[in-house]
Order: sequence, then structure tokens, then C-alpha cells
Amino acid sequence: MKHMITMLIPLGVLLMLAACDTPGEKGGPMPERIITEETIVIVVDSLIVQHGEDQRERIERGAAQVARFWRAEDGSQDDYIEFCTRQFIADPDLLDKTFERLQHNFMLISGYFMEMRRELNYPLQVDIGPILPIDYQFGEFSASAHATEDLFQIKVAFTVLLNFPITTLKERLEQGADWSRRQWAETRLAAMFDTRVPPEVQQQLTVAYTNADNYINSYNIVLHNVLNSNGERLFPEGLTLISHWGLRDELKAQYANPDGLPRQQLIYQVMRSIISQDIPENVIDNPEVDWYLDDNVVVPFGEQPDADAQRAEREEDIRYTHWLNIFNAQQGMDPFHPDNPSHIDRRFNVNREIPEEEVEALLLSILTAPEIKQTAKLIQERLGRPLEPFDIWYPGFKSKPDITEQELDRIVSAKYPTVEDFEKDIPNILIRLGFSYDRAEFLAGKITVDPSRGAGHAMGPGRLADNARLRTRVSEGGMNYKGYNIAMHELGHNVEQVMSFQLMDYTLLRSVPNVAFTEGFAFVFQARDLNVLGLQMDDEEAALLKTLDVLWSTYEIAGVALVDMRVWRWMYDNPTATPTQLREAVMDIARDVWNSYYAPVLGMEDEFLHAIYSHMIDAGLYTPDYPLGHIIAFQIEQYLEGKNLGQEMERMCTIGNVSPDLWMHTAVGRGISTEPLLQAAGEALEALR
Repeated sequence: MKHMITMLIPLGVLLMLAACDTPGEKGGPMPERIITEETIVIVVDSLIVQHGEDQRERIERGAAQVARFWRAEDGSQDDYIEFCTRQFIADPDLLDKTFERLQHNFMLISGYFMEMRRELNYPLQVDIGPILPIDYQFGEFSASAHATEDLFQIKVAFTVLLNFPITTLKERLEQGADWSRRQWAETRLAAMFDTRVPPEVQQQLTVAYTNADNYINSYNIVLHNVLNSNGERLFPEGLTLISHWGLRDELKAQYANPDGLPRQQLIYQVMRSIISQDIPENVIDNPEVDWYLDDNVVVPFGEQPDADAQRAEREEDIRYTHWLNIFNAQQGMDPFHPDNPSHIDRRFNVNREIPEEEVEALLLSILTAPEIKQTAKLIQERLGRPLEPFDIWYPGFKSKPDITEQELDRIVSAKYPTVEDFEKDIPNILIRLGFSYDRAEFLAGKITVDPSRGAGHAMGPGRLADNARLRTRVSEGGMNYKGYNIAMHELGHNVEQVMSFQLMDYTLLRSVPNVAFTEGFAFVFQARDLNVLGLQMDDEEAALLKTLDVLWSTYEIAGVALVDMRVWRWMYDNPTATPTQLREAVMDIARDVWNSYYAPVLGMEDEFLHAIYSHMIDAGLYTPDYPLGHIIAFQIEQYLEGKNLGQEMERMCTIGNVSPDLWMHTAVGRGISTEPLLQAAGEALEALR
């Protein structure tokens, strides 16, 4: 399923919104620093004389921070001295009041920017009718692109840097456990201005991400119009699914059908064509043509290909053009982040605050675990056939009622004919999940549901007065089970987003440490979708199977994350690559990951199926948050056993945006680890033998 920017975007990133959004030319070199060491010493000595030796550490750090970002256009050496002398705040009461004012004002600024971007992109993201050409132009507009530079020019940013500390990742990880809530809030405040990126570079990034997102949101395959080698239609009329989420979920649904294997194999071939870009360009989001998949022939809908039918024109490499565009735009940001000079560095050190090598170690601990082979053997026994590549999406460990997917669709569509009906039922859903009546009503009042053009996503509120947005697809006949399952996932995001903002002691600490944590809560909600419908059978075997389902899901998505990470490394090693070269590299990398960690388990080599994930294209190294989310969600689930979900989730969400390790220790008593999942999976496999 699709998650736009699913976690609440941190304030500093919102003020440089394009940095989380989309390609452009290189940003060019950083402007030279003009403040000399001698001038810094003059400022420090003068301020210590004025305010006392006990302020030395604050003064030295603040003067250096301002000097680091002071440019010629900001003033002379004397102007720097005068500014620091006038704006350093030694009085504790005035410092407290200034901190509160800054916190409030930045909440407003970032919130209004978020709301403006959300509303300008509304026609692109929400199904309100045909998209107009002008909508795409507004989609490329970023009102926040100049905000950070404006705040530097009016010296607000310098006031923050003079009085509050920028911290390193090492400091946060090693010292953060001993910091007060106020110290953490000050850290997040100063981090808003730890870079100074030109507006035009930020705007280029916005354009790249917006264009890639529009491409992905419109990438639908009309499965009814895809014919097999016998010219047969295997899917019902009108079935149109977005890549990759809709295609994957339909493939998963076919496990419940005795004759589902041919349909799965057809979807698998469609996915491979999308990755290789052999897919005909005119079958994408087009119900007017039939596609004879085996021969790659396209004809008008309902007609037979004649003897002279030619293979259709392929899509070229548009998929990889968008990926490269985002890479090029991120390269434009690199010179302005000397401490984290690549998008890879920023994703792990800044956005996740988990070093890349630690994330990769977590992934490999899953990919190489002996429990994986044992689980695959069990899957093969349950299927009664040799495994296929797409069995990485095997959903059969989920404990489901003894009814078909069609019956689940009927139940859900009767309950939720429209998105409005789902929105009205959110209080009841939350009560069934364990929230009190008052808290359920409060949370539901802060969530608005919209019909999504894409697979679905969640967006946090921008201001305290704003609502979170839940978006999911609803067909004319009402919400189907897939849409409901996605909606439950997104509801988990929204509940986290609302509680970790509305109930937070410092709005500067709003949200959770990184996207993986909000994914964790989303998975917790999604796993309870049938409980909410009153259809879940909870017993000992179901609990064992649920553990194996988490393990297998984590195994599948860990490969996607590893491919994504290696592709970004390849792009930095090959910065002038063409889209065709990128396509070839992606497929080679995906094959290599498969041969190393999947072929020994599933039995076939040289598969590149992991490269189907759309978030690789439009979200800039987002996919590692999915396996991290599964790992975190399992640890949360273990902790929640026998406890009230509503109460515990509220406690966890109000921990806020501290370091991931500190958050996990505070929430569940230990850091992020795959050991609980692997241990529980081993016990489950033993019990099921």
C-alpha cells in the first residue's frame, strides 16, 4: 500500500519541505565562511565578560554555530559581533519565554505550509474527478521553499543558533538518555537550522518528488484486459489495480481460491514487465485496449490480434527516469549538508537517527536466520506445490474466518458504502481496539477521511487546530476488504499522528523518532482488522501463525529495503548514469539480493521481483522503514500482550521525537532488536511441528 509522507513531518523538514518531498541540477558549492576565528574569540570573550563564566559553554557553542552559517549577505564581521552581543539571551526567564514563542510560531509556520501543500495537491491525491493540467503545475509549487532562507535573512534562524545547541547523532545516542524533555525540545529546535539550502535547490527537489508521485498514483493496470496465452480473461470486468500495491494484494487474495495459481502467475508476469519496462506504454491506466501478455501484443478492447500484429511499444524507461530525477535533486542538496553529504547519510543519520550499518545488520539478521528456511518448508507443505517467486507474499499464516475474499468484500461494502461511513465509524473502531469512549471520540474528531487516487496514505495534522488525513480507495460499490485493510493501516498512522501531537508536552517533540515507528503502529492496527469486524478467531494456533506471518512479511520486505539501499549506493558511484543503465543496475542488484538470500530458500535463481515496489521510485530510500516497522511492531505487540492497547499506545506516543533507542527503551524496555521475533518464530515452528 502507499504511504505519502506517513509520519508527521518534523518541523525543520517542513521549513525545508522539499527535502522530504522531489530533480534538478547540482546545488553548487557552499558559500565560503566569512567569520574568522579571531572574530569568534572577540564575541566569546565579550559575552563572558558581560554574562559570566558560567555561560561560557553556551556562548562558545552559540557563537560558533552562528559563524558557521553567516554569509557575506548577512553582514560584515562587525555586524556579526553586534548581532551576537545584542541577541544572546542569558536571563533564564527571558530564555524560557523566547523558547515558548519560537515553539508556538514554528508550529504555526510549518503547519500552515503543510496545509497549503496538502490542499494544493488535493486534486492530485484525492479522487474528486479528472485532474486538470493546472493541477500538475500547482503540484510542483512549494510555498515553503524560501522559508528557511527568509528566516536566516531576518536573523530569526541566527537567534535560534546563538541560544540553542545543535547536537550530533553521536551526542544524541550517547547522552540523550540523560537529557530532560526541555533539552530534547531545544535539540529539535536548533536542528531546524543545521543546514542552509538555497530555495531554488529545495524547489527542484519538490518538482522531482511531485512528478514521481503523480506517475505512481496513475500507474493502474486493467487486469480484466490482460489475456493469458490462451486468450482468456482471468479477472472480472472492471478490475483495475494500482502498481504495486493493488497488484500485490490481488495476488495475495488468490491464495484463498483453489484455482488462483494461474491468476497469480499472470500478475507475476505483469510485475516483471513493469520492472523491466517491457510493459506496453498504452496499457497503463487504459481500459480501451487488450494486452496479450505472452506476445506483448496490444489490440483494441474485445478484438483479436491479426496475423501481422506487432509487439507493442514498450514504456521505455520512464520508471527509472523518475528515480534518477530524485537522485539528481538530492545530489543538489549534498553540498549544503557537510556533516551528511549524501541522501543516504541524511536518510539514516538525520531522518532515522539509526546508522546505516545498524539497519543493514538488522535486515541481514532476518535474511540469514535459520527460521526462514523452516518457515518456507512449512509454506510449501501448506500449499502442496513447489514454491514460486511470488510466494514471498504468502499470506496463509493470517488467521482468517472460513469465508472467501468475496464474502469479506460483501461484509465490508455493506458496512462502509462510502468513505464518510468509515469516518463516522472510527469512534466505534477505536473502542473495539481498547480506547476509552472519550479518547475514541477525541481522536476520531481529529481525523478526516478522503477517497484516494493512489492505494492509500496518511498525513498528519499541520497545526493543533488541524486534522490528520486518512485516504483509501473506495469503489462505486463501496469499500472492499483490501481497501478496509489499508484503511486500518492508515488509521494506525493517524492515531499515532494525532496523539503524538495533540497530547505532547512540547510540540517541538511532536511525532515519533522516525517513519519506522509510525509504520509499527500502523501494522498493529492492520493486524486487528478482522477483530474489529468481529470475525477474528483468537486461539493458541492463531497466535503461533501470526508470529510466522510477521517473520515472513519482514523477510520479504527486508529484501526490498536491501535492494533500495544498494541501488542508492550504485547511483552515488555512477552519478552520470542514464535511465537505461539504472534499470539494468536495479535488475542486477535485485537478482544478486535474490540469489544471496532468497534462492537458497525458495529454490529459483536470478529473480528481480523485489524491484516492483513503487516507493523505490517516488519516496527516496523510504523502504527500509517497512522492515524496521515490522520489527518494532512485533516488539510493541509482545509488550502489549495482556495490556490495554489504547492506554499503552497513548503512553508510547507521548514519548515523542527522541532518539529511536531511547524511545524503544522507554516504550517496551529494550532497544530495537530482531531477537524477540526470531525467538518467537523458532518457538512457533517447534510448536506447529
